Amino acid sequence: MLIKVKVFPNSKSDKIIKKSDDKFEVMIREKPKRGLANKEVLRIISSYFNIPESKIRLIKGFKERNKIFEVADI
Repeated sequence: MLIKVKVFPNSKSDKIIKKSDDKFEVMIREKPKRGLANKEVLRIISSYFNIPESKIRLIKGFKERNKIFEVADI
């Protein structure tokens, strides 16, 4: 399953908001440097779906706010 994620770095807290079946907004405290924000988004998505991080893969948007993730086995 592919999900679209809009990331808001430098937020006050870490949280995920479901906008529709395949669209999410993720607020993270991490700054968008050296891929640290992407790792934090990956961690939040894995805890939301209750699956290991190895089942989630970033497909598009490595350096952008809008990202597409592939989530396996939901």
